[in-house]
Order: sequence, then C-alpha cells, then structure tokens
Amino acid sequence: MISRQEAVKVGAAQRDRLGRSSLANLPSRKFDPLDVLRYACRGHVRKLVSVKFGRMSQSPFAFFRGAVEIMAADLGAAKHTGIEVQVCGDAHLKNFGFFATPGSDIVLDLNDFDQTQRGPWEWDVKRMATSIMLAGRVAGNGETRCKIATELFLQEYVRWIRRFAWMPTLEVARHRAVRSLRNPLVRSALRQAERSTPQSNLEKLTRPSKGGAYRFIEKSLLTWRTSGQEKQAVLHSLRVYRQTLSCEHRMVFDRYTPEDVAFKVVGTGSVGTRDYAVLLFGHDENDPLFLQIKEELPSAYAPYYKDRNLPRHQGERVVRGQRTMQIFSDLLLGWCSIEGRDYLVRQLSDHKSSVDPEALNARRLAEYSRVCAELLAKGHARSGDPAILASYIGHSSRAPRALLQFATKYADQSEKDFQAFNKALRRGFLKSAMETV
Repeated sequence: MISRQEAVKVGAAQRDRLGRSSLANLPSRKFDPLDVLRYACRGHVRKLVSVKFGRMSQSPFAFFRGAVEIMAADLGAAKHTGIEVQVCGDAHLKNFGFFATPGSDIVLDLNDFDQTQRGPWEWDVKRMATSIMLAGRVAGNGETRCKIATELFLQEYVRWIRRFAWMPTLEVARHRAVRSLRNPLVRSALRQAERSTPQSNLEKLTRPSKGGAYRFIEKSLLTWRTSGQEKQAVLHSLRVYRQTLSCEHRMVFDRYTPEDVAFKVVGTGSVGTRDYAVLLFGHDENDPLFLQIKEELPSAYAPYYKDRNLPRHQGERVVRGQRTMQIFSDLLLGWCSIEGRDYLVRQLSDHKSSVDPEALNARRLAEYSRVCAELLAKGHARSGDPAILASYIGHSSRAPRALLQFATKYADQSEKDFQAFNKALRRGFLKSAMETV
C-alpha cells in the first residue's frame, strides 16, 4: 500500500497518459454495432432472443440497457486513464435499488454486477452519465435539464471521491449512503421494497396445486416450470452452491427443502441467458425461500481489459465484484455450475425494488442521480485508491466537464444505434441474430 503523498503523485502522473479533457473523446468506430449485438446472442436460448429485442426496441434507454456489449466495444477502443477500480460494468440508473441486508435492514446500493471486473474508473462513470441523459430524454425532460441532472451526478461523484481520498480506510469501507425518508422518491421505493417479501412472492409467483404443493405460475415466454433431467440438474447444482456459502449461511440454507423449479425471464440485458427460480420451504408454507440461479457469461469488458485476478468461474467473478463494491450483500449469495455453464445464486426479489428512471421528472432525476453518484463513488473508493483518483481529477472542473461532453455525445450515438436497430428489426435482423444462437 502506497502512502497518500505517493498516491497523489501517481494520480497526477496519469494525466500524461490521458489528459482530463480527453475524457470527452468518442473514438470513431471500426465495427458495426449490429454485428456486436448479433455476436452477443451466441449461446442464448433461441426463443428468447425475440423477447430481448422486443424489450430493447421500446426506447433508447431500454436499448442502452440491453446493449452493454456495444458500449464496451466503444470504451475498449479508446484510451483510458489506467486508474483501476472494481467496475460495476453496467452502471445505469436502473441498476441501483433497495435490497435486504443480512441484518434485515433495507439499503440502497448498486445491485447488478453481471459485467463486473477490474477496469478503468471512467468506464462506469461514462456509462452512468450517459444513462442519465437517455433516461431524461425518454421522460420528456428538456435537453438543458438532462444536462443539469448529468452534471449534478458528475459533480457529486467527484465531491465524494475527494472526500473518500482523505477518509481513513475503515471509514470508506463502512460508508453507507443515508437519505431522508421525507424524500418522496426514496420513500416510495423503500415502501415497495418492504412489501417485496418471500411471503408476498409466494402469493404472486405460485399457486397451490390440488395436492397442496405450491407450483410456479406459468406465463408464455416469461415463466415455465422445468421437469425431468433439466429440473434434476438444477436441484443437483444446489449441492455445489452450498459449498460456496460460509458456514453460518450454510446452516440457514440447510433448513430449507426444494419444492419447485421454473425457468424465469427477467431484466433486459440478461434475457436469453438461462435463469432459474427455485422455491424452497422451511418449517411450513409460511416459511418460503426463493432462489434465483442466473447464468453468468464472461464480462462484456473482458476482451478489452485484462483483469489479472479474474476467477475462472463467472458466478464467482460476480460474487467477488459484488462483495467488493457493496457494504452489505445477500447472505445466500453464491455460485454453481449446471451442465458446463456458470451460474450466480442469490435470493429472488428479497425486499428488492428500484426506481423507474424513464418516469422521473427533471427535479427527481437530478435528486436520484446525486444519490447514485455517492454510491458509485463509494464502490470505486472501496475497490481502488481514492487518493490516486482524486489527484487525477484535481480541483478544477476539467474532468467533469469533459465527462458531460462525452455523455451527451454518447447519448446521441445511442439514439442513432437505437434507430438503426429498429430499422434492422423491420428488415429481418431478428432472424439473422437467431441463426447465430
């Protein structure tokens, strides 16, 4: 571990590698974004490609959520600062939300880590800032107000990085973002999280059969029950998953018995990968537990940045990244393999909720963006050296101003990609993408 004085020198020296004004640069493409999307469909469940593309076609923000591979290719083609942190990899407004801690508190934090790995700090910030611009535009906010919200996010992120740079390490590690429940945006999402309990999920996702056993409710192309060899493979994977839990959490898991298994489609970017829901019971029907067993592919950033400490198992990669960036993580977080594929295991919808960013007016978009800035800065400070990063950013507005310019340009680019995507869909792109599966 280097001293703070040495960290300051390292951070300032990185400006020679990439000047702060250059953070605004958007390199010219040497690839077709539709080819990237087509390639990303390889190995997916064929019939779900249409579901994913249907969701992505709804708005530029929805397209942006489902097309992380395109932005990874763009960021990977540009010069970067070389200041490494644990990146979320898919930092956007929808990937922040409430969830339950092991101590039963409900906290707000980053909550999706499918693309996580070590990487340059600015990749997360650029993706997050772009998402604010796009969400604001879709919500009907004027361009000036979208820029104000994005600028507030960047200013708040920089402010917190500067604060973390001077905090003792333990204070950074323990830092929690606290918001007043008088804030209607926070209060509404918190109440939704409080209502999302295993018991409420039992009523929403299942129904008792004639014999009294609970079964998942099937919905066409969204949820269907598994059987035979597939079901047995999922249940067998729980034995391997159990070994990834700590002894005290293993003791909790051992009190439950599996009841039913279903394939469940969730999200946007993950649609097409294999995703299972398992219903388990403890003492009786008043003691349900839902687990999500979610296929994890290599991070979209893996081809563009070498993470020297990356585990071979993609589920373990996600668990490590999540625990690195979060203060609290799901007590049943683990990983397993099914028929040669890597999976993450976590509780399904346990006190979870999120804000719909496409429905936020300008004022609430700005408020929520500031909250997300603190959380993202906290994750980066925990996993990197905030003194190096703060020194690189400096005390001027040069870095946040350049990042705002990038976000505006990349939002424009994403809207063009969205239009090209929908045009391609009308001309048979779905069929050609399904042929690569």
